[in-house]
Amino acid sequence: MRLLLLACIALTIGLSQVRAEDLSAIDGLIALYEFDEELGDSESSIRDTSGVGRAMDLRIGQPKHVQRDRGSIRISGAASILSDGPARKLIDAVKRSGKLTIETWLTTSDINQKGPARIVSLSSDTSNRNVTLGQEGDRYDVRLRSTKTSTNGLPSLSTPAKNAKPAITHVVFTRAASGATQLFVDGTRVSQGKAQGDLSNWSYEYRLALGDEVSGGRPWRGTLYRVALYRRALSGTEITRLHAAGHEGKLADPISPEQLALQRSQQHFDTKVAPLLAAHCLECHDSANAKGDVDLARRESALAKIVPGKPSESELWASVKSDEMPHNRAPLTDEQKQSLRQWIDNGAVWTVDWIDPAIYVNETGKSENFVRRLTVDEYIRSVQAAVGVDISDAARTTLPPDLRADGFRNTAYNLTVDLGHVEAYAELAKQIVSQMDVAAFAKRFGVKPRLTDDDMRGLISKMAPQVLRAELTDHEIVLYRGISTTVAASGGNYNDAVAATLRAMLMSPRFLYRIENQIGDGSRQRLDAKALSIRLSYILWGAPPDDELRRAAESGELYDTAGLKSQVQRMMADPRAEQRSQDFITQWLNMDHLRSLRPSPNHFPDWKAELADDMRRETLAFFDHVVWKEKRPLTDLLNAQVTFLTPRLAKHYGLEPKSDPFAEYDLGEIPARGGLLTQGSVLTIGGDDASMVTRGLLVLNQLLRGVVNDPPPCVDTTPVPTAAGLTQRVIAEQRIANESCGGCHKRFEPLAFGLEKFDGLGSFHQRDEHGNPLREDGQILFPGSAHSVDYPDSAKLMAMLAESDRVAETLVWKLTQFAVGRPLVAADAQTVRQIHRDSQKSGGRYQDILTEIVLSDLVTHIQTTAE
Repeated sequence: MRLLLLACIALTIGLSQVRAEDLSAIDGLIALYEFDEELGDSESSIRDTSGVGRAMDLRIGQPKHVQRDRGSIRISGAASILSDGPARKLIDAVKRSGKLTIETWLTTSDINQKGPARIVSLSSDTSNRNVTLGQEGDRYDVRLRSTKTSTNGLPSLSTPAKNAKPAITHVVFTRAASGATQLFVDGTRVSQGKAQGDLSNWSYEYRLALGDEVSGGRPWRGTLYRVALYRRALSGTEITRLHAAGHEGKLADPISPEQLALQRSQQHFDTKVAPLLAAHCLECHDSANAKGDVDLARRESALAKIVPGKPSESELWASVKSDEMPHNRAPLTDEQKQSLRQWIDNGAVWTVDWIDPAIYVNETGKSENFVRRLTVDEYIRSVQAAVGVDISDAARTTLPPDLRADGFRNTAYNLTVDLGHVEAYAELAKQIVSQMDVAAFAKRFGVKPRLTDDDMRGLISKMAPQVLRAELTDHEIVLYRGISTTVAASGGNYNDAVAATLRAMLMSPRFLYRIENQIGDGSRQRLDAKALSIRLSYILWGAPPDDELRRAAESGELYDTAGLKSQVQRMMADPRAEQRSQDFITQWLNMDHLRSLRPSPNHFPDWKAELADDMRRETLAFFDHVVWKEKRPLTDLLNAQVTFLTPRLAKHYGLEPKSDPFAEYDLGEIPARGGLLTQGSVLTIGGDDASMVTRGLLVLNQLLRGVVNDPPPCVDTTPVPTAAGLTQRVIAEQRIANESCGGCHKRFEPLAFGLEKFDGLGSFHQRDEHGNPLREDGQILFPGSAHSVDYPDSAKLMAMLAESDRVAETLVWKLTQFAVGRPLVAADAQTVRQIHRDSQKSGGRYQDILTEIVLSDLVTHIQTTAE
């Protein structure tokens, strides 16, 4: 059944603001020829300077017909300028995206050239091509092969007459995924058309040629200043700005060998050495511990133990080489040692103020894009948006629950599909369609209710964007059409065919996953507008785009920062944004643990199970009040002096209950309470014993983004029970004083000292069950600091957390992780830091942070993996 489901539909799916002085911001570049080789370079080659994937250099077969100057080549006859082999880097990228831009700066030598004379051609001979830009008299002409054109790319798209002229000219051709084609001359669109079908029939065997056909016979005479090929359709605004920059505006700047060596050393430190030090050395040798007076977290102190360029004279290398370090941990591998030695040997380049271990917790490679299954909540909302059926009760009962990974349930790598999912999706699809008026639903798409091939194909292609959030390729339409054909052959009618097609769509990977193109060359690519609209809507709403967002995507508004911001503001005002924010707070604080809360009846004989629901309601209402009603900075969640309680929960907290079933409580006169950390939904994470380890780690990990390693295997972690004269705090202080434990425990347990007066269920006491007096003073050791900061009571603890820039940045980090659906890695750190800075300037509210997140490259771009 699983194979049947996964095979039912093929898994195929299918702008930056650019300043004239900063052409490097153009995304999607695949190949670039700027003819900048030094005059002493080989006259027989032209370098691909795009820096994307494997260089696709060209070779000149007839040098006598090519005059080379710095920044141009002049072609006077048959030149045979060809790629060494098939241009597969380009072909693969364009086939996957379905989009293309050919950008050229040129001057024709003759306005009477015919053939068309080949300027840029991806082909094999005069009759077979993927695409060709040529000149036909005083017009420029493009032939593009698709599943709806001839193998020669006909019919072609041409400029009006008199556009080919003997002057420097900017000629650009674009093809969008929809098939729309455009030709621009000197920044102005001069013609447009439609290349129907898709590019799946592009041949992988064709070579790239400049100035003639691959097989010869169609020479072009003129001068080329730049040829650039992209995997996407540049926008009109981008093309206008490229034209304004002129033919000497370079897309790539040359880099010296010295600069390249420095960049490689910096990358080696960022990706190899800093993570190594963070994982294996800073447990003992950071600014707070600095055992043996060795601090490896900061450059100045670390270089006291390192002699750049001389590993043999470096104390750090000697300790690592002899396995003296790490102490009481597994020694470094040979590969890790070699990496460290290489770094020292190459000058010990250091790129950060201090090594923050939190940045390197996850893998330090590229921030890859994941194919993401819809969560249960997203599935329910997607069904509602697609076909108008509320399937929430059945879905929550039938589907396996989404498990929490790296702090959230929407973590992409954990959203797997097993047989339970397959069977559940099949059953749910059946239930959904049974609740629909399929004839009325089909009528919305304006197709005649007939089982003819044209009518059913038309219905399928028009239903797909509504149900599947994407347009289908011709091949996919044929697959769906086969379903209706089978139904008709079995005696079914039109309604039966529509119902079966809808069931297949609701079971298909297209519906169950959020699928985005994987280019496969390791580059960063701007998302197209439709993919961006889907990513945007699931981040802000946890649901598909509405009609207005789809319209904005189709009009190109999402390529403009102002247009994108406008849509974000509109979507933030929708109740779905508030609902989505509750998904965040619920998962971030792991509030689902309340559903399984079973405190010991011996310790808590007055516990009522309904209190767990009350605690959940309290936190959600509090979050809603701070974030949405008062629109306060997100850090105010730590010390806002207000909460919302049922009479039952108020009594449990020791407050005077109000008569309202759910009322607002002013905590201004109750300094011990106020903020998330004093609410039962959070305090109960410490268990019956109000564990200072668990509570301290909560504050460290979720608010300070601090890192501690797991205890060594030999350490006994059995909790020590309290007794007369022995409080949880005293037990914690004993651990901190222990030489084996204190280095780590001093980082987090003092964070929980201010919560000691709250028992395991969040009730407030001055003494524990043994009559021991309880305290609320403690210390905060902020990550990166050498010394702790004292706080006198819980109110001051909350204030210090709310005022901490580290906490504010951690909240941005957590919200960003939730938005992108994956753990953040070192490569993301700079972007997240910028999101934090920009959102703080706007007020640091939830809305400000989320706006900066969706405007960032983490959302607007896709990072792919090199093949």
